[in-house]
Amino acid sequence: MFLSVWCLSGNGLYFIPKHFLLPVGDLIVEDCLWCISCSMKCCNLFYSYIGDSSFHNHFHSLPIPLPTNINARLVPNSLKFAADMNSFREFNGCNEEAKVLAVIFDLDGTLLDTERATRGVLNEFLAKYGKKLDREKEEKKRLGMTQKESAGVIVKDYELPLTADQFITEINPLYRERWAKAKALPGVNRLIKHIHKNGVPMALASNSLREYIDAKISYHKGWKECFSAILGSDQVKSGKPSPYLFEEAAKKMGIEAVNCLVIEDSLVGVKAANAAKMKVVAVPSRREADSYGLANVALHSLLEFEPELWGLPPFDDWVDNTLPIEPIHLSGLYVDGCLHETTEDATFAALPDQVVGLYFGWAKVDTDDDFKILVSINLDLSVVAYKKIHVYLIDTNSESKQLMQIHLVGYIRAWDNKEIKSTEMQKLEEYKSIARASLDLPSFTCYL
Repeated sequence: MFLSVWCLSGNGLYFIPKHFLLPVGDLIVEDCLWCISCSMKCCNLFYSYIGDSSFHNHFHSLPIPLPTNINARLVPNSLKFAADMNSFREFNGCNEEAKVLAVIFDLDGTLLDTERATRGVLNEFLAKYGKKLDREKEEKKRLGMTQKESAGVIVKDYELPLTADQFITEINPLYRERWAKAKALPGVNRLIKHIHKNGVPMALASNSLREYIDAKISYHKGWKECFSAILGSDQVKSGKPSPYLFEEAAKKMGIEAVNCLVIEDSLVGVKAANAAKMKVVAVPSRREADSYGLANVALHSLLEFEPELWGLPPFDDWVDNTLPIEPIHLSGLYVDGCLHETTEDATFAALPDQVVGLYFGWAKVDTDDDFKILVSINLDLSVVAYKKIHVYLIDTNSESKQLMQIHLVGYIRAWDNKEIKSTEMQKLEEYKSIARASLDLPSFTCYL
């Protein structure tokens, strides 16, 4: 048996061709997933093997033979990939004969932060029937299901005195009220405009009903006109994970399936793209981490997407190695260099899962002055994936334990599994210098 090898670069996760594979016995201890961080120019290597699902905390003390200059660390089970070698597919980039000629997007969770906009709706609805939201059940998620499928599961889970159709009829008005608040996820507007500007056909294929898709995108100026085809699950034989939505989208654009690139967030969506024999990029939330292993590439957000890797025209909007972004707002208690988010609903973080990486922007505390900051937003993988927001003040000092409002306006790089340690002063000062200079440019001061 041989071990699967994945390459993690700033661009995402790529499957390494079979001639790179290494024997399992040399690297796996107690059936854990190990991340091998090597000195290669572009990447870390992920070695995965599915066995015992337990998480081993004391991995540093385990004897493990590794090549020189390679460090091992354990990665949580939520990021494990399927170990069946038959399920692995090599990275299908722009060097493949099947060149990417069109892009197909999912909607909810990929382009729009619909889940966060509609949070609280189900809880409000259940309260009318004397039911209380079960967080454990919700953790299982119904992402990617059609509305009819999701309704059936909810009615059964909460023993509601309704049919699935009655549930949909009653709850839909509550959801519709919130759709106007669904914001585009990081990098989405930028990517849509870029692809459209360069004349690459785009389609929208969602498990939502077509009527709902039109309603949701109506709040985003110019989106509808950018898509050559828009399809809902009610327009095909069956929705995802069946391939019909994507196949029909390709047909409407006049593009062969093998020449289409799908961008998805859910596992069922990635499976549908696989079934349609299309290339697929996954941009999953933490609760959809299973989709990592079945996609050609997995990204934390569409800010990390590099069109040129797929034979598409590259972006031309970087300014001195930094990227202007639509402002991201958050607030919280600033304590010992970290920001602890404060939200109306303590069960949800203020930031979507896709906001990860190194950013910069402006902060405000009790004074009226705005000051420059560098912000590192990482996933802490030590126990359960959650966000750590490190705030590095530029050209100023501020007392700890005070409320801070933050406006992120620029992006430097993707998350690379490593925090900027206070001891790494050279690296920290380098990033501060980049942020300081950028925040003096019109591209970033316009947000003040």
